[in-house]
Amino acid sequence: MKIRITVVDQKGNCPCHRAHQVGDVFDYDQDRGKLCPLAMHVLFPMIDILRYGGKLKSDVFCCPDVDTINVFKIEKLDE
Repeated sequence: MKIRITVVDQKGNCPCHRAHQVGDVFDYDQDRGKLCPLAMHVLFPMIDILRYGGKLKSDVFCCPDVDTINVFKIEKLDE
């Protein structure tokens, strides 16, 4: 199973410190090093839930950077 992570919105006042832009798409297994560590800290537990068959109340989560609040959408893709 693949996990796709997409930047769907930015709500902060500053550009992203990792240069993420709305529309950026990441494959969790192939692009892990390209994704911001702050975002990964938030997203990892959600990804783990999806990988082990759990369900999420929402598929949208934001990073904890108050200067740049990136909003990420997590999708489980069946191969």
